[in-house]
Formats: sequence, C-alpha cells, structure tokens
Amino acid sequence: MAQNQSSSSAPDTSRRSERSRRAIYDAALALVAEVGYPKTTIEGIASRAGVGKQTIYRWWSSKADVLLDAFLDLSTQAAEAAGQVPYSIPDSGDLAADLKYVLRATVDELHDPAFEAPSRALAAEGLVNEELGRRFVAQLLEPQLQLYVDRLRAAQEAGEVRPEVDPRIALELFVSPLAQRWLQHTGPITYEYTDTLVDYALHGLAPR
Repeated sequence: MAQNQSSSSAPDTSRRSERSRRAIYDAALALVAEVGYPKTTIEGIASRAGVGKQTIYRWWSSKADVLLDAFLDLSTQAAEAAGQVPYSIPDSGDLAADLKYVLRATVDELHDPAFEAPSRALAAEGLVNEELGRRFVAQLLEPQLQLYVDRLRAAQEAGEVRPEVDPRIALELFVSPLAQRWLQHTGPITYEYTDTLVDYALHGLAPR
C-alpha cells in the first residue's frame, strides 16, 4: 500500500517537461517578435520561460533550433484552430474551392498577431542569415509547398489541370503573390484577394 501511495504521488515528469517545452516555445516567439532574432538568446529564452539553460540545451543545440520548432508548433496550432488537419490540403474534387479554402485559412493566420510578429522576424533574418534561411525553407516552407504540389498532381490526374503543367511552378502563381504582398505591405490581405489569385491562376488572363 505504501508503495502505491508513493507511486501515485510521484511527480509527472512528462507533464512537467511538456509545460517547460510550451513555456520555452512561448518565450522564444515572444522574444524574437519583441527584440528580433539577433538579440534573442538562449539565456533570454530561459529567463523568460522560467527554466534553466541546461533544460533548453537538453532538447536543442541552438536558438535557431528552438525558434524553428516553436514556429512549426505555432503553425500546427493555427491549422487546428482553423479546423484543418495540420499540413493538409483538402481534396473535395473541386480544385478551385480547395485552394480558396486553404488560402483563406492562410489569410487568417497571417492576420494573427501571435503568428505575424515572429514570422516576420524570422523571414527578415532569413534574408541575411543564410543558414537560418535555408533551414526555414527546408523545415517549414518546403513541406507546405509540397502539399500544393500533391494537390495539383491529383487535379492533373482528375483532368482539372493540363498534364504538361509543372505543379511546382504553378503553385507560385497564387502562393508567391500572397507572400510578397504580406512581406512588403503592397496591398491588403483579404479573402477576396486570395480568391482572385486562384481564379487568375486557374483561368488565366486572356478573354474567355
């Protein structure tokens, strides 16, 4: 009986570790948004999260690793909050509708302050920090772009897209303009805008 009582009152280390990990993610994202990537440090993240530096180094080897994992987690949470399966594009059989759906969800994400500030900071730093930029693309951007490739290939098989079209180039017709407008503030980011991008990409500009 004494053993059972001792076991039941033992601390749940997995739960404690998850709380610490969550606190580290929140601290890293908050700091990079507030002071930028160069001034964000492991020491600062640890202090903000209320953990020791050794806790961070037990799981990650650098602040870049922490921030990329934190951002990946943030993107997953945003997708779940929007009612999406993380890292998926629906296939309803209507390519235009599916693309408009996922791009509207992207608009919501881009307008979320919790996402916008750290993502802008990381995107800006990735332009001058080649290593971070490559990792940002490889770990976060490319997996998402591959989903568009897969959906466009499915549309080709269904006869919705010409077979000779290169899906990797085609996806840039609606993804890249959105990214540029968001990064450079060249215009409003709205559902109407992304819907129009899809229409233009799928139907072209020539008279019909």
